[in-house]
Amino acid sequence: MTAMLRLMGVLLCSIFAAAEVMPMADFDLQKMAGKWYMIGIATNSQWFVSHKANMNMGTATLTPTAGGDLDLAYANANSDGTCWRMTHLAKKTDTPGRFTFHSQRWNNDNDMRVVDARYDEFALVHTIKTKDGVSEVLNKLYGRSTNLSPDLIEKFTQFSLGNGILADNIAILPPKGECADA
Repeated sequence: MTAMLRLMGVLLCSIFAAAEVMPMADFDLQKMAGKWYMIGIATNSQWFVSHKANMNMGTATLTPTAGGDLDLAYANANSDGTCWRMTHLAKKTDTPGRFTFHSQRWNNDNDMRVVDARYDEFALVHTIKTKDGVSEVLNKLYGRSTNLSPDLIEKFTQFSLGNGILADNIAILPPKGECADA
């Protein structure tokens, strides 16, 4: 019986993960511009499971391009005072709020959708990362400040659970200071 319940759980997670998540209606690229704090991250990816205990809140600077693409610049303070940085150019698609990019660092293809936002407060981003034919879901909760309301944290948690992410793999990241502008 226990084995059957586990199998049912795996099947349900697979169904949720495969469900199409659409970008928000009335997406406004220009309002996404600026500095965001990465408040939460959720994924069943093994790299996350292995490293989540050491993760902390970083920043993302989003810059719309003249052509409608989105420059993504991430920065995270390391415990030794150095900064980890990563950048991507997310290319627009025919669907507003949906972007694609290839990560050279992780050698994966990314299909990113802004699924909800109040541009002066939060953004919820859903990304499907594919490498060697295997896809994984990564959800991020961004905030304009380091603190978001419990209702928004719960919204992120429920959205992630609905995407088949295990509760143990949903993290609200602690602040740890910021990197100086490069």
